Amino acid sequence: MHRFILTFIGAALLMSCPLSGWAQETQRMTPELLWRLGRVGSVSVNPGADRVVWTVRHYELAANSGKSDLYISSLTEPSEQLLLEDWKSISDVQLTATGEAETLWFVGSREGQEPAAPQLYRWRLEADGSSEPRQVTRLEDGAQNVKVAPSGDRFAHTLDIKLDPTVNELYADLPKADARIIDSLMYRHWNAWHDYAYSHLHVSEIDAEGNALEPRDLMPGQKNDCPVAPFGGSEQFAWHPDSTRLAYTTKIAEFPAESTDSSVWLIDIREPESARIVSAGRPGYDNDPFFSPDGSKLSFHSMERAGFESDRNRVMQLDLNTGSLSELTAGLDQNAHGTTYVEGGGIAFSSEYFGTAQLFQRTSTGEMRQLSGGDFDWDLVELLPGGNQAVVTRHSMIRPDEVYLLEIASGVATPISHANDDIYATLELPTVERRIVTGSDGADVMCWVIYPPKFDPNKKWPLLLYCQGGPQSQISQFFSYRWNFHLMAANDYVIIAPNRRGLPGFGQDWNDQISGDWGGQAMRDLLSATDDISREPYIDTARRGAVGASFGGYTVYWLMGNHEGRFHSMIAHCGVFNLESMYGATEELFFVNWDLGGPYWKSQEAADRYARFSPHRFIGNWDTPLLVIHGELDFRVPVTQGMEAFTAAQVQRVPSRFLYFPGEGHWVQQPQNGVLWHRVFFDWLERSGLKSE
Repeated sequence: MHRFILTFIGAALLMSCPLSGWAQETQRMTPELLWRLGRVGSVSVNPGADRVVWTVRHYELAANSGKSDLYISSLTEPSEQLLLEDWKSISDVQLTATGEAETLWFVGSREGQEPAAPQLYRWRLEADGSSEPRQVTRLEDGAQNVKVAPSGDRFAHTLDIKLDPTVNELYADLPKADARIIDSLMYRHWNAWHDYAYSHLHVSEIDAEGNALEPRDLMPGQKNDCPVAPFGGSEQFAWHPDSTRLAYTTKIAEFPAESTDSSVWLIDIREPESARIVSAGRPGYDNDPFFSPDGSKLSFHSMERAGFESDRNRVMQLDLNTGSLSELTAGLDQNAHGTTYVEGGGIAFSSEYFGTAQLFQRTSTGEMRQLSGGDFDWDLVELLPGGNQAVVTRHSMIRPDEVYLLEIASGVATPISHANDDIYATLELPTVERRIVTGSDGADVMCWVIYPPKFDPNKKWPLLLYCQGGPQSQISQFFSYRWNFHLMAANDYVIIAPNRRGLPGFGQDWNDQISGDWGGQAMRDLLSATDDISREPYIDTARRGAVGASFGGYTVYWLMGNHEGRFHSMIAHCGVFNLESMYGATEELFFVNWDLGGPYWKSQEAADRYARFSPHRFIGNWDTPLLVIHGELDFRVPVTQGMEAFTAAQVQRVPSRFLYFPGEGHWVQQPQNGVLWHRVFFDWLERSGLKSE
């Protein structure tokens, strides 16, 4: 049995497109068109809360690279204005006000710039439009993760500081020796080898002429990073309102590969020796600090359990006057992301919420207020004074991010940016549906179902089961440039994407159920969802496939040996194939230690888990065509995992193909590689018979 709720995402999106598009010939999403879409990036609201700036990046397939534009709009009468066009890059935009002047800061690079690496620019926005952006920095390695102080006369940023010697420096008489001497783990991470340097937080003053002075290292001699790799950015440090103090995140651990113990520090830039930990005694992730408007409070995100990268993300608040520490999200069975203080007290944040990402406000009295709604993923840019409006970005499975002005009481979101209106005016759109499936243990499993444009329930359609990665990462209304449901549906597939056991947004208990049970209830949830929708008369049960990446790739390999004839084609990208060999070659051991109970040799319980849940143990059952995709620079799930799986399929005489990217890591980031990925993806499904009627 199932319960379903239709969501008219396609219709709602069409309403925001220009009417002139209706006269144009319609088309469907293609891999090439996907890479033509403008990608909204950095967004900032001015202190007066009446203007917003944002970046849009466009990729050029032939050039295999992209260019960035910068836009500005009034919030009272939204009408976008192009400020800068065709820069190599624009990021870290920030609007500030000093006296009567409004200043736009950004990090950018353009033709002829010296040095060529991205630099900080300052642009005083004169009413008559007569001014031009002025280069502030001339750093050889570029300006990274820039935040301008409220005073406007200095900025914080990060620079890589080399502290470790190379082999050639240790042995100067061997200048052509090509080797590494490695004494500890984390010698490589995600997609990069350790480069003998560490990212340090710096402060640079700006002189009267508007030039940056020599940067001052706030972490001298420290062999640790700010921000914390690999995903940290400028959200991991923050200026105090008085512009003399900074809070920042770093990770100091004896065995960093086995620890999630990052810490929040506070430093007075006038007294570098004043640096101190303010999150002491908390062994999990502590990061993303931010100050209250009056500067009396310092808050940060915090995970309680050591070694668990997907614990509940709380908000802790430190009273800088009394030293007392409290949790602002106590009793809330949700995560908090991108948290900020709001006018009148309290905090606002985004959170995974039943298959979407919604915005919430928790008042100073502990009351919860949901600011957004609908089947979208929302990100808060700024809650405007009065608390009745917010500048946000919003996306769905059908359409990527745009900037909106959200009226909170009515839920009406007025588009401010229009990066892709022209393209969407001509597109035939898929339809998205929520579907509740009963799991094998009686629990409700919330699934997304995506139907092709012009879906006819009287026809037979092939089915794709999408297997999510993570393993703790919600299937929300995300818009991926690789696992793109819009594109899959445009190729006439019905897709079911179950929020199986182990995904956030449904309470911490549901999230925790994947740990220690990789091949258990989570896999049964996926099979229950497949069986449930396969009972619909419009699903052709002879044309079903399973696809996924990372833990989703692991899932595909697991299903290869355990699907009992359900699927007729499989695609695994950067999947885990052999749990034992993966443990010996991956880098973040804390992840495997938590989810599988430690090394496979540590205890009999752990050894039993590795034996029961490793896909390579079930090769004898393999008989389904398999496409393996993997990148050489994937150190999270090393490329040998894909090679082992492909070898097994070939030796078993299973129809198989290996798509290998020597220059990609855990993701596919180059435009032409991205198009190739999709072409091979859909070609494989067709070769496997999923497109034949």
